[in-house]
Amino acid sequence: MNFTSLGLSAPLLQAVAEQGYETPTPVQAQAIPAVLEGKDVMAAAQTGTGKTAGFTLPILEQLAKGQRSQSKRVRALIITPTRELAAQIGESVTAYGAHLPLRSAVVFGGVKINPQIAKLRQGVDILVATPGRLLDLHNQQCVQLDRIEVLVLDEADRMLDMGFIHDIRKVLALLPSKRQTLMFSATFSVEIRNLAKKLVQNPVEISVTPRNTTVETVSQQMIPVDKKRKPALLTHLIKEQQWSQVLVFTRTKHGANRLTKQLLAKDIQAVPIHGNKSQNARTKALAGFKKGTVQVLVATDIAARGLDIDQLPQVVNFDLPSVPEDYVHRIGRTGRAGSSGQAISLVSADEFKQLSAIERLIKNRIPREYIVGFEPVNDVPAPRLDRPQARPKKAHPAKPDHRAGQRPGKRPPRKPLVQGSKRRERP
Repeated sequence: MNFTSLGLSAPLLQAVAEQGYETPTPVQAQAIPAVLEGKDVMAAAQTGTGKTAGFTLPILEQLAKGQRSQSKRVRALIITPTRELAAQIGESVTAYGAHLPLRSAVVFGGVKINPQIAKLRQGVDILVATPGRLLDLHNQQCVQLDRIEVLVLDEADRMLDMGFIHDIRKVLALLPSKRQTLMFSATFSVEIRNLAKKLVQNPVEISVTPRNTTVETVSQQMIPVDKKRKPALLTHLIKEQQWSQVLVFTRTKHGANRLTKQLLAKDIQAVPIHGNKSQNARTKALAGFKKGTVQVLVATDIAARGLDIDQLPQVVNFDLPSVPEDYVHRIGRTGRAGSSGQAISLVSADEFKQLSAIERLIKNRIPREYIVGFEPVNDVPAPRLDRPQARPKKAHPAKPDHRAGQRPGKRPPRKPLVQGSKRRERP
């Protein structure tokens, strides 16, 4: 199968060829015809499988046949959870629409709003936006959403995880009820399906990979190490393996900043990227990493699904994520589009719980390797894949006791079972 058989016009086929693509990925082969037919779509596919082109190409095809958008009007709206992802989708829209007379814009927070307002005044056919900035622009009457023809929710599960559900509902209330809706996500949880019931009508469901599985082209490895020695081990691996480009994930923003300073002290060019950084700083860090002037990009999970880097060879989990699904998304930054990649996790004994949850999720044991000179004092036990994770016991509040002379909620002291004996504690 090739792109010609999917029903795309010559200008789009030319743009696809200029990007170096010849054969559609499985998600593109299924999604593009369904979108062109005007159907609602729910597509579950891992990152790196070509989801963006799966909705960008057919939307461009549809919009090219209609009338151009007027001032402040938008015809197709693509909502994403992060600034990085919005910028990358915007780049794809520009690249694939290079030979079409369509206008597009990307709006997100962290940068000046006036240039975005100026672009929207001209009217845009495709608007890529993060929820918060989109609502800001609407509240300032800079954009009108009442004539949206196509709505795309990309990384829908991530938007729920990041607490955007209220903003999403506000946006949905501004849209026309008659529209085409496309939901693209890495996974479709119960919460996502409940949201979808209110959004899509008779959707075409697409799932090109099993839920919460890791990409086969990624080689996984875990290295047990004491927590205090993680920075030294990472430095050793970078220099010993001569890594020129590595994406490192930490659990917290503070941890990302601290690790960056430790790497810089060892003459390793590293830059942090997380939510506290301005958009300009994040854009500059990502550009330097892609160019090769930055050797190590230290990121929190805000970047786990927002980074799109071709041929990224290594991903390192300096800290294991608290949410096991994030492990899948983190290591999905490498091994993209059929290329091979390596994912290494530095695991300390206090991360046994997170390791157990990850291995149960992916239904596989991550191969472990000990590095000479960095053997842990406290080793990491091997989790059992068949043992369900223990649920925390629910705290039962004490029943109020309103006996005379006692305050509500306090029990009177027990009488000894035998007169004169000491009170026995209940086991």
